[in-house]
Amino acid sequence: MIENNKIPMTLRGYNKLQAEFRNLKNNERPAVIEAIASARELGDLSENAEYHAAKEKQAVIESRIRVLEDRLSRATVIDTSTVNSDSVKFGATVQIMDDDTGDVSKFQIVGSDEADIKAGFVPITSPVAKALIGKKVDDAIDVHVPAGTKSYTIVSIRYE
Repeated sequence: MIENNKIPMTLRGYNKLQAEFRNLKNNERPAVIEAIASARELGDLSENAEYHAAKEKQAVIESRIRVLEDRLSRATVIDTSTVNSDSVKFGATVQIMDDDTGDVSKFQIVGSDEADIKAGFVPITSPVAKALIGKKVDDAIDVHVPAGTKSYTIVSIRYE
């Protein structure tokens, strides 16, 4: 079980956040500091568009660094390749069949920071993930969506 202030994420998601954090600290932050210094040399700061743009970019970078520091410090990394379960849990790669159309969808249940629905990464907080947790192959689920209720059957569950 994960503590309330902890953030579950896969190893892939954790590594992605770490890479973004390192890039911001080691590349983006120094570059914007240099841009601010260069813009200062141009003179009057009150009408210096380059200076104001660089300061705005710096604020965005510093804000994102703080968010990433928080997320990484509260991360609970779950190595999905070590999970041995026949039911859906965090990190599962699941195939479900739409009971109305027969269409099959495949996705992995991940943390909210690594969600990318188009790429097949569904956040654990989504209605479909909530409906799937604890279920097994051949179980039926109903997912409440804005357009109504959709019914699915679980085709497969894997942990990679």
